[in-house]
Amino acid sequence: MRKAKPKKRIVLPDPIFNEVMVTKFVNHLMYDGKKSIAFDIFYDSLEVVKSKLPNEEKQPLDIWKKALENITPQVEVKSRRIGGATFQVPTEIRPDRKESISMKNLITYSRKRGGRSMADKLAAEIVDAYNNQGGAFKRKEDMHKMAEANRAFAHFRF
Repeated sequence: MRKAKPKKRIVLPDPIFNEVMVTKFVNHLMYDGKKSIAFDIFYDSLEVVKSKLPNEEKQPLDIWKKALENITPQVEVKSRRIGGATFQVPTEIRPDRKESISMKNLITYSRKRGGRSMADKLAAEIVDAYNNQGGAFKRKEDMHKMAEANRAFAHFRF
């Protein structure tokens, strides 16, 4: 390699829950550097989750973590060109990439939901992911199906 690997930046924990994962999520949620607005959206969505699942004994943050865990893919397919043919090769995903993919999917599918405020849409997607349904969960299932269908090309792994 010609260039050195860039250093990993240290992400500071968020002010309320003191969690680094929350800050990473908010960084994905943020538009145009408006971090305080992104934090407001996230905290408001956790309040909505709390009101939607009143009989749940878990804290809203734990529900959010479980929802992320439910939509985290384990394998993905990567295109690999071998002898003029392109194969979809299933590969394991690095842990930091798993976390990033699940966060991005949760945000993307909550943005695609109709109507209301972003906090409500995000809360609805979190509740759906917690209950193993919704767009983000379906995306994970589709990724796993693709990997399973192309398992025959696993020996092309790089």
